[in-house]
Amino acid sequence: MKLKLHHINLSTENVGRMNDFYRNVMGLDKKTEGLPVLQKNTGYGGDVSFVTDGDIQMHLAQKDVNAGFNSGQFVNPVSHGHIAYRTDDLDSFIAHLEEQGIPHSNWGHQAVEGWRQIFFYDPDGNVIEVHQVNED
Repeated sequence: MKLKLHHINLSTENVGRMNDFYRNVMGLDKKTEGLPVLQKNTGYGGDVSFVTDGDIQMHLAQKDVNAGFNSGQFVNPVSHGHIAYRTDDLDSFIAHLEEQGIPHSNWGHQAVEGWRQIFFYDPDGNVIEVHQVNED
């Protein structure tokens, strides 16, 4: 089970303004390849802009304080943003969390087509995502 930093998600009331800032001020590029396909009818329907430094993605997501309620999940990854890791063995990572007594919210494929996602909190309440891409 390997984890690798994949993206940082920032929640915003104004996706366009954030996109302009990160592209024009920070000099990041618009991400066009390897983007997640959002499932906008299953809990989160907000706008998202994708930028990158060439290695790590940033997902600039429209803030939605009701996404957790709308999707039936107790962790809301777009109320205040999150940090995301990609793994090659999500089932082993879930077992590891359970061994550690850390509850998680299993979003499955609910938000992103082709990704199995879980979300949980660190000790200070920051949201962490771990996902695995389907190998179909």
